[in-house]
Amino acid sequence: MTVVSLNKARKARAKAADKAQAAENRVAFGRTKAEKVQAKSEATRAARRLDDKRLEP
Repeated sequence: MTVVSLNKARKARAKAADKAQAAENRVAFGRTKAEKVQAKSEATRAARRLDDKRLEP
């Protein structure tokens, strides 16, 4: 039977959650302004193409 320090387990779980949050933040906020502008223009162009193909009754 092994003894597990609950405090260490809690801290390890919190550290893992913090690392996951940091990875998400790097993806969301770690882009240059040029990359953000390009992504926004691609999204608007795709939305415009979709609207152009819509059939009006």
